[in-house]
Amino acid sequence: MIPRLRYAGVSAFLFLAGCSTEVLNPKGDIGAQEKSLILIALGLMAIVAVPVIVMTLVFAWRYRAGNKKARYAPNWSHSTAIEVVVWSVPAVIIAILAAITWHTSHSLDPYKPLASKAKPVTIEAVALDWKWLFIYPDQGIATVNQIAFPTDVPVNFHITSDSVMNAFFIPQLGSQIYAMAGMETQLHLIAREPGTYAGLSSNYSGAGFSDMHFQAIATSQQGFDAWVAKVKAQAKTLDTSTYEALAKPSEKNPVAYYGQVSPGLFAGVIGKYMGDTPVGGQCAGKQAQVAALPSNHTHAKAAE
Repeated sequence: MIPRLRYAGVSAFLFLAGCSTEVLNPKGDIGAQEKSLILIALGLMAIVAVPVIVMTLVFAWRYRAGNKKARYAPNWSHSTAIEVVVWSVPAVIIAILAAITWHTSHSLDPYKPLASKAKPVTIEAVALDWKWLFIYPDQGIATVNQIAFPTDVPVNFHITSDSVMNAFFIPQLGSQIYAMAGMETQLHLIAREPGTYAGLSSNYSGAGFSDMHFQAIATSQQGFDAWVAKVKAQAKTLDTSTYEALAKPSEKNPVAYYGQVSPGLFAGVIGKYMGDTPVGGQCAGKQAQVAALPSNHTHAKAAE
């Protein structure tokens, strides 16, 4: 279930603590809903936290050593009214959070396609040391550390890793989901405003982790078509030998374009960890079915 967590309070607060407010400035439907969740959770927690902070300050002032008018009641031990408040308020808050969590766990399931009349753009993402490889199977192109897609069009991500575990995250579009070797996770996002948004790995993966960033460009359909044409115009081809060189650990990697991609490369990255086919090969039959399964079913199906 871990890969299916679409939002996590801990992760959100870590980014906020790091002076990043991108999650509070969403540019897509999923990000906007997650912003609402964060604010609702903060508001509910404030119902308890704010009164406690206020009472701490009030009690410290009222019962200071110099205040001779404060009532001294050393034998006081019970108050039904206080017990009702301290138990009922947290219980109500927990019940509300439980209802919200249950609802959003289904409505914001990262594997759930987004409703739209527009044809989705499919992007296969591979986490490498220490860069991101993106493959566009429908366009037959690939890029390093940069993606592009039209606004108001769903983007279907298929994500894996050819190294240790990473986490794919575009804060302003919403969601964080893990990339793991031998597994495929999925994510569906949509951008409502054009712009260039920061993408990153939010899971520590080694020495070059701090530079593992990528650009997510949301543009018009015409802008996307022009971007695809620019990538296609590149002479470089991403085949088995090119991929093996690219997959070697390296830091501070620039944006790179590949005008052609060997078919089956993404499935091959997954398959080599499942004892199937090498990178660049074609997964057939049951092996292809295993590679295409959601991550939480992969190991169980592979064991059959």
